[in-house]
Amino acid sequence: MAIEMKVPAVGESITEVTVATWNKKEGDVVKLDEVLCELESDKATFELPAEAEGILHIVAKEGDVLPIGAVICTIEVVGAQATAPAPAPAVVVADSPAPAPVAAAPAVPAAESKVLEVKVPPVGESITEVTVSVWNKKSGDTVALDEVLCELESDKATFELPAESAGVLQIIAESGAVVPIGGILATITVGAGAITPQAAVTPPTSNVAAPVAAPVSGESYAAGHPSPAAAKILDEKGIAASQVAGTGVGGRITKDDAQNAQPAAPVTATPAPAASPAPASASDARGSRREKMSSLRKTVARRLVAVKNETAMLTTFNEVDMKPVMDLRSKYKDKFKEKHGVGLGFMSFFTKAVCVALKEFPSVNAKIDGDEMVFHDFCDISIAVSAPKGLVVPVIRNAENLSLAGIESEVVRLAVKARDNKLSLEEMTGGTFTITNGGVFGSMMSTPIINAPQVAILGMHNIVERPVVVDGQIVIRPMMYLALSYDHRIIDGRESVSFLVRVKQLLEDPARLLLDI
Repeated sequence: MAIEMKVPAVGESITEVTVATWNKKEGDVVKLDEVLCELESDKATFELPAEAEGILHIVAKEGDVLPIGAVICTIEVVGAQATAPAPAPAVVVADSPAPAPVAAAPAVPAAESKVLEVKVPPVGESITEVTVSVWNKKSGDTVALDEVLCELESDKATFELPAESAGVLQIIAESGAVVPIGGILATITVGAGAITPQAAVTPPTSNVAAPVAAPVSGESYAAGHPSPAAAKILDEKGIAASQVAGTGVGGRITKDDAQNAQPAAPVTATPAPAASPAPASASDARGSRREKMSSLRKTVARRLVAVKNETAMLTTFNEVDMKPVMDLRSKYKDKFKEKHGVGLGFMSFFTKAVCVALKEFPSVNAKIDGDEMVFHDFCDISIAVSAPKGLVVPVIRNAENLSLAGIESEVVRLAVKARDNKLSLEEMTGGTFTITNGGVFGSMMSTPIINAPQVAILGMHNIVERPVVVDGQIVIRPMMYLALSYDHRIIDGRESVSFLVRVKQLLEDPARLLLDI
Protein backbone atom coordinates (compact mmCIF):
# COMPACT_ATOMS: atom_id res chain seq x y z
CA MET A 1 0.00 0.00 0.00
CA ALA A 2 1.32 3.45 -0.94
CA ILE A 3 0.60 6.47 1.26
CA GLU A 4 0.59 9.90 -0.40
CA MET A 5 2.43 12.60 1.56
CA LYS A 6 0.81 15.97 0.86
CA VAL A 7 1.67 19.58 1.66
CA PRO A 8 -0.01 20.28 5.03
CA ALA A 9 -1.88 23.46 5.86
CA VAL A 10 0.69 25.66 7.64
CA GLY A 11 -1.14 28.96 8.14
CA GLU A 12 -4.25 30.86 7.16
CA SER A 13 -2.49 33.12 4.61
CA ILE A 14 -0.10 30.53 3.15
CA THR A 15 -1.25 29.02 -0.17
CA GLU A 16 1.95 27.40 -1.40
CA VAL A 17 5.35 26.20 -0.21
CA THR A 18 8.75 25.52 -1.76
CA VAL A 19 10.59 22.22 -1.30
CA ALA A 20 13.86 23.43 0.25
CA THR A 21 15.95 20.30 0.91
CA TRP A 22 15.37 16.56 0.94
CA ASN A 23 16.92 14.74 3.89
CA LYS A 24 16.26 11.39 2.21
CA LYS A 25 16.85 10.01 -1.29
CA GLU A 26 14.60 8.17 -3.70
CA GLY A 27 14.21 4.53 -2.62
CA ASP A 28 15.40 5.09 0.96
CA VAL A 29 13.69 3.20 3.76
CA VAL A 30 12.18 5.74 6.18
CA LYS A 31 10.75 5.35 9.67
CA LEU A 32 7.57 6.78 11.18
CA ASP A 33 7.94 10.50 12.10
CA GLU A 34 11.40 10.67 10.50
CA VAL A 35 11.98 14.09 8.88
CA LEU A 36 11.83 13.68 5.10
CA CYS A 37 12.34 17.24 3.86
CA GLU A 38 12.08 20.92 4.72
CA LEU A 39 9.33 23.14 3.27
CA GLU A 40 9.66 26.90 3.02
CA SER A 41 6.77 29.36 2.99
CA ASP A 42 6.72 33.15 2.92
CA LYS A 43 6.85 33.16 6.73
CA ALA A 44 8.77 30.18 8.04
CA THR A 45 10.46 26.85 7.35
CA PHE A 46 8.71 23.60 8.28
CA GLU A 47 9.83 19.99 8.57
CA LEU A 48 7.77 17.23 6.95
CA PRO A 49 7.76 13.99 9.01
CA ALA A 50 6.98 10.57 7.55
CA GLU A 51 3.42 9.38 8.19
CA ALA A 52 4.42 5.71 7.99
CA GLU A 53 7.39 3.37 7.74
CA GLY A 54 8.31 2.20 4.25
CA ILE A 55 10.13 2.97 1.01
CA LEU A 56 10.24 6.61 -0.12
CA HIS A 57 9.34 7.66 -3.67
CA ILE A 58 9.98 11.36 -4.30
CA VAL A 59 7.52 13.26 -6.51
CA ALA A 60 8.52 16.93 -6.01
CA LYS A 61 12.16 17.91 -6.39
CA GLU A 62 14.06 20.55 -4.45
CA GLY A 63 12.98 24.01 -5.58
CA ASP A 64 9.51 22.96 -6.72
CA VAL A 65 6.69 25.28 -5.61
CA LEU A 66 3.66 23.28 -4.47
CA PRO A 67 0.17 24.41 -3.46
CA ILE A 68 -1.34 23.31 -0.15
CA GLY A 69 -2.59 19.72 -0.49
CA ALA A 70 -0.29 18.78 -3.39
CA VAL A 71 1.52 15.43 -3.31
CA ILE A 72 5.19 15.72 -2.29
CA CYS A 73 6.09 12.03 -2.20
CA THR A 74 4.68 8.58 -1.56
CA ILE A 75 5.67 5.95 1.00
CA GLU A 76 5.35 2.32 -0.01
CA VAL A 77 4.37 0.68 3.26
CA VAL A 78 6.47 -2.45 3.58
CA GLY A 79 4.48 -3.89 6.47
CA ALA A 80 1.21 -3.81 4.53
CA GLN A 81 2.77 -5.62 1.55
CA ALA A 82 4.42 -8.21 3.75
CA THR A 83 1.13 -9.25 5.30
CA ALA A 84 -0.80 -9.36 2.03
CA PRO A 85 1.44 -11.85 0.15
CA ALA A 86 1.51 -14.21 3.14
CA PRO A 87 -1.57 -16.18 1.97
CA ALA A 88 -0.21 -16.22 -1.62
CA PRO A 89 2.32 -19.09 -1.10
CA ALA A 90 -0.56 -21.17 0.26
CA VAL A 91 -2.33 -20.77 -3.09
CA VAL A 92 0.79 -21.70 -5.05
CA VAL A 93 1.25 -24.88 -3.00
CA ALA A 94 -2.43 -25.64 -3.63
CA ASP A 95 -3.24 -25.56 0.05
CA SER A 96 -7.06 -25.72 -0.03
CA PRO A 97 -7.71 -24.55 3.56
CA ALA A 98 -6.78 -20.99 2.44
CA PRO A 99 -10.39 -19.77 2.78
CA ALA A 100 -10.43 -20.83 6.44
CA PRO A 101 -8.29 -17.90 7.68
CA VAL A 102 -10.45 -15.56 5.58
CA ALA A 103 -13.60 -16.67 7.35
CA ALA A 104 -11.96 -16.67 10.77
CA ALA A 105 -10.50 -13.16 10.48
CA PRO A 106 -13.71 -11.11 10.49
CA ALA A 107 -15.31 -13.29 13.13
CA VAL A 108 -13.31 -11.99 16.08
CA PRO A 109 -12.95 -8.28 15.24
CA ALA A 110 -16.55 -7.94 14.16
CA ALA A 111 -17.63 -8.07 17.78
CA GLU A 112 -14.93 -5.55 18.75
CA SER A 113 -15.68 -2.92 16.12
CA LYS A 114 -17.36 0.35 17.07
CA VAL A 115 -18.17 3.62 15.34
CA LEU A 116 -16.68 6.95 16.48
CA GLU A 117 -18.17 10.26 15.41
CA VAL A 118 -15.67 12.86 14.14
CA LYS A 119 -16.99 16.27 15.23
CA VAL A 120 -15.89 19.87 14.64
CA PRO A 121 -13.75 20.83 17.66
CA PRO A 122 -13.87 24.28 19.34
CA VAL A 123 -11.28 26.40 17.51
CA GLY A 124 -11.76 29.85 19.05
CA GLU A 125 -14.05 31.80 21.31
CA SER A 126 -15.58 33.85 18.48
CA ILE A 127 -15.80 31.07 15.87
CA THR A 128 -19.22 29.38 15.60
CA GLU A 129 -18.87 27.47 12.34
CA VAL A 130 -16.24 26.18 9.91
CA THR A 131 -16.09 25.24 6.25
CA VAL A 132 -14.73 21.87 5.11
CA SER A 133 -11.92 22.97 2.80
CA VAL A 134 -10.50 19.69 1.49
CA TRP A 135 -10.54 16.03 2.48
CA ASN A 136 -7.16 14.28 2.45
CA LYS A 137 -8.92 10.89 2.61
CA LYS A 138 -11.87 9.31 0.83
CA SER A 139 -14.80 7.35 2.21
CA GLY A 140 -13.71 3.77 2.83
CA ASP A 141 -10.03 4.66 3.32
CA THR A 142 -8.18 3.16 6.26
CA VAL A 143 -6.80 5.92 8.48
CA ALA A 144 -4.17 5.83 11.21
CA LEU A 145 -4.26 7.49 14.62
CA ASP A 146 -3.48 11.25 14.39
CA GLU A 147 -3.46 11.11 10.58
CA VAL A 148 -4.80 14.37 9.10
CA LEU A 149 -8.27 13.72 7.69
CA CYS A 150 -9.25 17.14 6.35
CA GLU A 151 -8.68 20.88 6.55
CA LEU A 152 -11.24 23.18 8.15
CA GLU A 153 -11.43 26.90 7.40
CA SER A 154 -12.86 29.61 9.62
CA ASP A 155 -12.99 33.36 9.12
CA LYS A 156 -9.64 33.64 10.91
CA ALA A 157 -7.50 30.58 10.22
CA THR A 158 -7.18 27.12 8.69
CA PHE A 159 -7.03 24.05 10.92
CA GLU A 160 -6.10 20.41 10.39
CA LEU A 161 -8.38 17.70 11.79
CA PRO A 162 -6.46 14.58 12.93
CA ALA A 163 -8.02 11.14 13.32
CA GLU A 164 -8.93 10.29 16.91
CA SER A 165 -8.45 6.58 16.26
CA ALA A 166 -7.36 4.12 13.59
CA GLY A 167 -10.10 2.59 11.46
CA VAL A 168 -12.18 3.00 8.32
CA LEU A 169 -13.40 6.49 7.39
CA GLN A 170 -16.91 7.37 6.23
CA ILE A 171 -17.35 11.02 5.19
CA ILE A 172 -20.60 12.82 6.10
CA ALA A 173 -19.82 16.50 5.38
CA GLU A 174 -18.33 16.91 1.90
CA SER A 175 -15.84 19.58 0.84
CA GLY A 176 -17.43 23.04 0.86
CA ALA A 177 -19.98 22.18 3.54
CA VAL A 178 -20.45 24.69 6.38
CA VAL A 179 -20.62 22.83 9.71
CA PRO A 180 -21.28 24.36 13.17
CA ILE A 181 -18.99 23.72 16.12
CA GLY A 182 -19.80 20.23 17.40
CA GLY A 183 -21.31 19.14 14.08
CA ILE A 184 -20.49 15.66 12.73
CA LEU A 185 -17.98 15.59 9.88
CA ALA A 186 -17.42 11.84 9.49
CA THR A 187 -17.36 8.51 11.29
CA ILE A 188 -14.49 6.09 11.92
CA THR A 189 -15.24 2.38 12.28
CA VAL A 190 -12.71 1.22 14.85
CA GLY A 191 -11.45 -2.37 15.00
CA ALA A 192 -9.84 -4.93 12.75
CA GLY A 193 -13.25 -6.00 11.48
CA ALA A 194 -13.27 -3.06 9.08
CA ILE A 195 -9.82 -3.91 7.74
CA THR A 196 -9.91 -7.68 7.37
CA PRO A 197 -12.36 -7.66 4.44
CA GLN A 198 -9.56 -6.02 2.44
CA ALA A 199 -7.17 -8.73 3.57
CA ALA A 200 -9.76 -11.32 2.59
CA VAL A 201 -9.83 -9.97 -0.94
CA THR A 202 -6.06 -9.81 -1.19
CA PRO A 203 -5.17 -13.54 -1.11
CA PRO A 204 -7.13 -14.60 -4.23
CA THR A 205 -5.61 -11.72 -6.21
CA SER A 206 -2.17 -11.63 -4.63
CA ASN A 207 -0.63 -13.63 -7.47
CA VAL A 208 -1.85 -11.01 -9.91
CA ALA A 209 -1.30 -7.89 -7.83
CA ALA A 210 2.30 -8.61 -6.88
CA PRO A 211 3.77 -8.47 -10.40
CA VAL A 212 1.65 -5.41 -11.30
CA ALA A 213 2.73 -3.34 -8.26
CA ALA A 214 6.43 -3.48 -9.08
CA PRO A 215 6.27 -1.83 -12.53
CA VAL A 216 3.95 0.90 -11.22
CA SER A 217 6.39 1.99 -8.54
CA GLY A 218 9.26 1.69 -11.00
CA GLU A 219 7.68 3.72 -13.80
CA SER A 220 6.23 6.38 -11.46
CA TYR A 221 2.87 7.93 -12.18
CA ALA A 222 4.63 11.32 -12.41
CA ALA A 223 6.16 10.52 -15.81
CA GLY A 224 5.47 13.31 -18.29
CA HIS A 225 3.66 15.46 -15.74
CA PRO A 226 5.04 18.90 -14.78
CA SER A 227 5.38 20.13 -11.20
CA PRO A 228 3.14 23.12 -10.30
CA ALA A 229 6.06 25.53 -10.79
CA ALA A 230 6.99 23.90 -14.11
CA ALA A 231 3.39 23.99 -15.32
CA LYS A 232 3.22 27.73 -14.65
CA ILE A 233 6.41 28.39 -16.62
CA LEU A 234 5.25 26.22 -19.54
CA ASP A 235 1.93 28.08 -19.65
CA GLU A 236 3.73 31.42 -19.80
CA LYS A 237 5.94 30.14 -22.64
CA GLY A 238 3.03 28.53 -24.47
CA ILE A 239 4.73 25.14 -24.54
CA ALA A 240 2.80 21.89 -24.13
CA ALA A 241 4.04 19.43 -21.51
CA SER A 242 4.17 16.72 -24.18
CA GLN A 243 6.99 18.65 -25.92
CA VAL A 244 9.26 18.57 -22.85
CA ALA A 245 11.35 15.64 -21.66
CA GLY A 246 11.23 15.31 -17.88
CA THR A 247 14.47 14.73 -15.98
CA GLY A 248 12.88 14.46 -12.53
CA VAL A 249 12.04 11.38 -10.55
CA GLY A 250 10.14 8.93 -12.75
CA GLY A 251 10.28 11.31 -15.72
CA ARG A 252 8.57 14.21 -13.93
CA ILE A 253 8.99 17.62 -15.61
CA THR A 254 10.86 19.87 -13.17
CA LYS A 255 11.13 23.64 -12.92
CA ASP A 256 14.60 23.53 -14.57
CA ASP A 257 13.20 21.46 -17.46
CA ALA A 258 10.50 24.09 -18.02
CA GLN A 259 12.95 27.00 -17.84
CA ASN A 260 15.26 25.33 -20.39
CA ALA A 261 12.42 24.31 -22.72
CA GLN A 262 12.14 26.12 -26.04
CA PRO A 263 9.04 26.27 -28.27
CA ALA A 264 9.22 23.95 -31.27
CA ALA A 265 10.17 25.80 -34.44
CA PRO A 266 7.64 25.19 -37.26
CA VAL A 267 10.26 25.78 -39.97
CA THR A 268 12.85 23.01 -40.25
CA ALA A 269 14.31 23.38 -43.78
CA THR A 270 15.59 26.99 -43.57
CA PRO A 271 18.67 27.09 -41.28
CA ALA A 272 20.17 30.06 -43.19
CA PRO A 273 17.55 32.67 -42.19
CA ALA A 274 17.81 31.46 -38.60
CA ALA A 275 21.43 32.60 -38.45
CA SER A 276 20.74 36.12 -39.76
CA PRO A 277 18.80 37.47 -36.74
CA ALA A 278 21.66 36.48 -34.40
CA PRO A 279 23.96 39.43 -35.23
CA ALA A 280 21.06 41.86 -34.80
CA SER A 281 20.23 40.58 -31.32
CA ALA A 282 23.90 40.60 -30.38
CA SER A 283 24.32 44.24 -31.41
CA ASP A 284 21.19 45.42 -29.56
CA ALA A 285 21.49 43.62 -26.23
CA ARG A 286 18.24 44.92 -24.72
CA GLY A 287 16.30 42.42 -22.71
CA SER A 288 13.94 41.95 -19.81
CA ARG A 289 13.15 39.03 -17.62
CA ARG A 290 10.01 37.93 -15.88
CA GLU A 291 10.00 36.43 -12.38
CA LYS A 292 7.09 35.02 -10.45
CA MET A 293 6.25 37.08 -7.38
CA SER A 294 7.29 35.17 -4.28
CA SER A 295 4.75 34.10 -1.70
CA LEU A 296 6.27 36.53 0.80
CA ARG A 297 6.05 39.45 -1.63
CA LYS A 298 2.43 38.64 -2.53
CA THR A 299 1.47 38.45 1.13
CA VAL A 300 3.25 41.71 1.97
CA ALA A 301 1.63 43.47 -0.99
CA ARG A 302 -1.83 42.28 -0.05
CA ARG A 303 -1.45 43.32 3.59
CA LEU A 304 -0.01 46.75 2.80
CA VAL A 305 -2.80 47.59 0.37
CA ALA A 306 -5.38 46.41 2.91
CA VAL A 307 -3.87 48.60 5.63
CA LYS A 308 -3.88 51.68 3.39
CA ASN A 309 -7.50 51.06 2.42
CA GLU A 310 -8.90 50.05 5.81
CA THR A 311 -7.19 52.43 8.26
CA ALA A 312 -7.10 56.19 8.76
CA MET A 313 -3.30 56.26 8.87
CA LEU A 314 -1.35 59.38 9.79
CA THR A 315 2.30 59.93 10.73
CA THR A 316 3.80 62.29 13.30
CA PHE A 317 7.52 63.05 13.59
CA ASN A 318 10.03 64.11 16.22
CA GLU A 319 13.79 64.05 16.70
CA VAL A 320 15.92 62.60 19.46
CA ASP A 321 19.35 63.59 20.72
CA MET A 322 21.09 60.20 20.91
CA LYS A 323 24.18 61.45 22.76
CA PRO A 324 23.05 60.35 26.27
CA VAL A 325 22.29 56.82 25.09
CA MET A 326 25.50 56.63 23.05
CA ASP A 327 27.58 57.87 25.99
CA LEU A 328 25.97 55.32 28.33
CA ARG A 329 26.49 52.58 25.80
CA SER A 330 30.16 53.47 25.22
CA LYS A 331 30.85 53.55 28.96
CA TYR A 332 29.32 50.20 29.88
CA LYS A 333 29.19 48.10 26.69
CA ASP A 334 32.31 46.05 27.53
CA LYS A 335 31.20 45.22 31.09
CA PHE A 336 27.66 44.62 29.83
CA LYS A 337 28.83 42.03 27.31
CA GLU A 338 31.19 40.44 29.81
CA LYS A 339 28.38 39.92 32.31
CA HIS A 340 25.42 39.14 30.06
CA GLY A 341 27.14 37.58 27.04
CA VAL A 342 25.37 39.88 24.59
CA GLY A 343 26.14 43.29 23.13
CA LEU A 344 24.37 46.48 24.26
CA GLY A 345 22.60 47.98 21.25
CA PHE A 346 20.09 50.75 20.63
CA MET A 347 17.11 48.43 20.19
CA SER A 348 16.91 47.57 23.90
CA PHE A 349 16.70 51.26 24.86
CA PHE A 350 13.98 51.94 22.29
CA THR A 351 12.01 48.85 23.27
CA LYS A 352 12.18 49.73 26.96
CA ALA A 353 11.16 53.34 26.29
CA VAL A 354 8.27 52.22 24.08
CA CYS A 355 6.99 49.84 26.78
CA VAL A 356 6.92 52.66 29.36
CA ALA A 357 5.11 54.98 26.94
CA LEU A 358 2.58 52.27 25.97
CA LYS A 359 1.58 51.86 29.62
CA GLU A 360 0.86 55.60 29.80
CA PHE A 361 -1.00 55.72 26.45
CA PRO A 362 -2.87 52.40 26.22
CA SER A 363 -4.73 53.28 23.01
CA VAL A 364 -1.40 53.10 21.13
CA ASN A 365 -1.09 49.50 22.37
CA ALA A 366 -4.64 48.52 21.35
CA LYS A 367 -6.41 47.12 18.29
CA ILE A 368 -9.83 47.37 16.64
CA ASP A 369 -11.96 44.23 16.46
CA GLY A 370 -15.17 44.97 14.58
CA ASP A 371 -17.01 47.65 16.57
CA GLU A 372 -14.89 47.13 19.69
CA MET A 373 -11.52 48.38 20.89
CA VAL A 374 -9.26 45.80 22.54
CA PHE A 375 -6.73 47.20 25.04
CA HIS A 376 -3.73 45.12 26.14
CA ASP A 377 -2.11 45.26 29.57
CA PHE A 378 1.05 43.65 28.18
CA CYS A 379 3.59 44.72 25.57
CA ASP A 380 4.40 42.18 22.85
CA ILE A 381 6.80 44.20 20.70
CA SER A 382 7.21 43.20 17.05
CA ILE A 383 10.70 43.84 15.68
CA ALA A 384 11.08 44.24 11.91
CA VAL A 385 14.02 42.09 10.73
CA SER A 386 15.43 41.85 7.21
CA ALA A 387 15.67 38.14 6.31
CA PRO A 388 17.13 36.58 3.14
CA LYS A 389 13.65 36.24 1.63
CA GLY A 390 12.32 39.61 2.77
CA LEU A 391 11.05 41.48 5.80
CA VAL A 392 9.74 39.44 8.73
CA VAL A 393 8.39 40.69 12.06
CA PRO A 394 9.10 38.36 15.02
CA VAL A 395 7.68 39.25 18.44
CA ILE A 396 9.37 39.86 21.82
CA ARG A 397 6.79 38.59 24.32
CA ASN A 398 6.15 40.55 27.55
CA ALA A 399 8.92 43.02 26.73
CA GLU A 400 7.81 45.27 29.61
CA ASN A 401 9.10 42.62 32.09
CA LEU A 402 12.50 42.16 30.44
CA SER A 403 15.73 43.90 31.34
CA LEU A 404 17.96 45.52 28.73
CA ALA A 405 20.01 42.31 28.64
CA GLY A 406 16.87 40.20 28.24
CA ILE A 407 15.66 42.32 25.34
CA GLU A 408 19.05 42.19 23.61
CA SER A 409 19.16 38.40 24.00
CA GLU A 410 15.71 38.06 22.42
CA VAL A 411 16.65 40.39 19.56
CA VAL A 412 19.74 38.32 18.79
CA ARG A 413 17.86 35.01 19.05
CA LEU A 414 15.07 36.12 16.74
CA ALA A 415 17.45 37.75 14.26
CA VAL A 416 19.50 34.54 13.96
CA LYS A 417 16.37 32.44 13.41
CA ALA A 418 15.15 34.94 10.80
CA ARG A 419 18.48 34.78 8.98
CA ASP A 420 18.29 30.96 8.93
CA ASN A 421 14.59 30.96 7.93
CA LYS A 422 13.73 29.05 11.13
CA LEU A 423 11.11 31.39 12.62
CA SER A 424 7.86 29.67 13.56
CA LEU A 425 4.38 31.11 13.03
CA GLU A 426 3.98 31.54 16.78
CA GLU A 427 7.09 33.74 16.87
CA MET A 428 5.68 36.06 14.21
CA THR A 429 2.09 36.51 15.35
CA GLY A 430 0.36 38.31 18.21
CA GLY A 431 2.38 41.52 18.52
CA THR A 432 0.73 44.64 19.96
CA PHE A 433 3.18 47.32 18.68
CA THR A 434 5.96 47.34 16.07
CA ILE A 435 9.40 48.97 15.91
CA THR A 436 11.18 49.16 12.56
CA ASN A 437 14.71 50.48 11.99
CA GLY A 438 15.27 51.83 8.50
CA GLY A 439 18.33 53.66 9.76
CA VAL A 440 20.49 50.56 9.38
CA PHE A 441 20.07 51.00 5.61
CA GLY A 442 20.72 54.76 5.73
CA SER A 443 17.16 56.06 5.78
CA MET A 444 16.90 59.63 7.11
CA MET A 445 13.09 59.82 7.31
CA SER A 446 10.14 57.65 6.29
CA THR A 447 6.47 56.97 7.03
CA PRO A 448 6.24 53.31 8.12
CA ILE A 449 3.01 51.42 7.38
CA ILE A 450 1.04 49.97 10.30
CA ASN A 451 1.39 46.24 10.89
CA ALA A 452 -2.32 45.24 11.11
CA PRO A 453 -4.20 44.49 13.32
CA GLN A 454 -1.94 46.76 15.39
CA VAL A 455 -2.74 50.46 15.33
CA ALA A 456 0.72 52.06 15.53
CA ILE A 457 4.33 51.55 14.47
CA LEU A 458 7.53 53.42 15.43
CA GLY A 459 10.15 54.07 12.76
CA MET A 460 13.81 54.60 13.71
CA HIS A 461 16.15 56.30 11.26
CA ASN A 462 19.76 57.13 10.59
CA ILE A 463 21.82 58.90 13.26
CA VAL A 464 23.38 62.04 11.76
CA GLU A 465 25.51 64.67 13.47
CA ARG A 466 23.80 68.04 13.08
CA PRO A 467 24.08 71.47 14.68
CA VAL A 468 21.39 72.00 17.34
CA VAL A 469 20.78 74.56 20.04
CA VAL A 470 21.32 73.33 23.63
CA ASP A 471 21.05 75.81 26.52
CA GLY A 472 21.41 78.73 24.11
CA GLN A 473 24.55 77.29 22.49
CA ILE A 474 24.95 75.79 19.03
CA VAL A 475 26.49 72.35 19.44
CA ILE A 476 26.99 69.27 17.24
CA ARG A 477 24.87 66.31 18.38
CA PRO A 478 24.02 62.87 16.96
CA MET A 479 20.36 63.29 16.03
CA MET A 480 17.77 60.75 14.90
CA TYR A 481 14.35 61.36 13.38
CA LEU A 482 11.52 59.26 14.82
CA ALA A 483 8.25 58.60 12.98
CA LEU A 484 5.05 57.27 14.55
CA SER A 485 2.40 56.07 12.09
CA TYR A 486 -0.94 55.49 13.78
CA ASP A 487 -4.59 54.71 13.08
CA HIS A 488 -6.58 57.90 13.66
CA ARG A 489 -9.75 55.84 14.23
CA ILE A 490 -8.56 54.91 17.72
CA ILE A 491 -5.60 57.23 18.43
CA ASP A 492 -6.11 60.99 18.60
CA GLY A 493 -3.48 63.48 17.55
CA ARG A 494 -2.85 64.52 21.14
CA GLU A 495 -2.14 60.94 22.19
CA SER A 496 0.15 60.21 19.24
CA VAL A 497 2.24 63.36 19.75
CA SER A 498 2.38 62.85 23.54
CA PHE A 499 3.44 59.23 23.08
CA LEU A 500 6.31 60.21 20.80
CA VAL A 501 7.38 63.05 23.12
CA ARG A 502 7.44 60.59 26.03
CA VAL A 503 9.70 58.22 24.07
CA LYS A 504 11.97 61.17 23.25
CA GLN A 505 12.20 62.15 26.96
CA LEU A 506 13.13 58.62 28.03
CA LEU A 507 15.85 58.29 25.40
CA GLU A 508 17.38 61.71 26.02
CA ASP A 509 17.49 60.97 29.76
CA PRO A 510 17.97 57.16 30.01
CA ALA A 511 18.18 57.38 33.82
CA ARG A 512 14.37 57.68 33.71
CA LEU A 513 14.23 54.10 32.43
CA LEU A 514 16.18 52.85 35.44
CA LEU A 515 14.31 54.99 37.99
CA ASP A 516 10.88 54.43 36.36
CA ILE A 517 10.07 58.16 36.23
